[in-house]
Amino acid sequence: MNNFDNCVSFHIDNGAFLGRMIRLDNVVNTILAKHQYPIQVSAVVAESTALAALLASTLKYQGLFTLQTKSNGPIPMVVVDVTSEGKIRACADYNEKKIIKAQELRKTVGEIEPAPHFMGEGILAFTVDQGSNTELYQGIVDLQGKDLSECAMRYFKQSEQIETYLKLYLHAPDNEQDRWKAAGVLLQKLPSKGGKEQPEETDNSEIWNQAIIFMQSLQADEIFADDLPSETLLHRLYHADNLQISQTKEYSFGCRCQREKLWNTLRTMKPEEIDEMCENGKITATCHFCGTTYSFDKGELLAQ
Repeated sequence: MNNFDNCVSFHIDNGAFLGRMIRLDNVVNTILAKHQYPIQVSAVVAESTALAALLASTLKYQGLFTLQTKSNGPIPMVVVDVTSEGKIRACADYNEKKIIKAQELRKTVGEIEPAPHFMGEGILAFTVDQGSNTELYQGIVDLQGKDLSECAMRYFKQSEQIETYLKLYLHAPDNEQDRWKAAGVLLQKLPSKGGKEQPEETDNSEIWNQAIIFMQSLQADEIFADDLPSETLLHRLYHADNLQISQTKEYSFGCRCQREKLWNTLRTMKPEEIDEMCENGKITATCHFCGTTYSFDKGELLAQ
């Protein structure tokens, strides 16, 4: 089995703690190849993609999970969509001049810095959309923290009742033959269930702290090693903690843009609105996620 582009679910300590390990390769490289971002933007998008997939993996939903940032920095917006079928797409807005200026002030020109350095002040939002007949769920937290991991953990601390720890990893290409890789590990302390034995609270806290220490010991060269399955990495960390691997979910790039959707939207517009949008008798639209360009003839749109 491919050791990347999947998420492995696991439990430790007789189910007291739930975990996820996600490792992405083809997904992030396909996304970034469609945009040709500056390296700093590519790094933010790749890491955000791993975070989105990691968080989505903890939810039971049928539809779309979206991670989005809105801020006032050189990278004012990042959007990552993760469908319940495991299709992922992502894009970002950025101002390259502002990126260079910010790095000149920090004397870090050309370096990859933690994502919050480029995002600035703003929000990190998580949305679950399961269709028109269901209620939209959204969680929002301020973009505060030295990295994206801290920003996400701040959300769990403020808005959720489940204690959570997560760590993100990023590998940028060293040369033209090298590839982007992004990964993450998440651990959650599950609430006690009636009729099921749980450790005493003091012991539980000690075990939780130990589990986090073990997670922190996982190095980037391990999680990005092509020949090491996630199961092997987890066994190294938690073999003495009643580790149980429960399932593996595969991920791939997938965009939801469709010519038919755009066509139906344009056909609902007034003739004067269509006329304003036309150039040389056509309306052209390009998908921000995959770069596909759709062209519509003015005459066909106005035909009854």
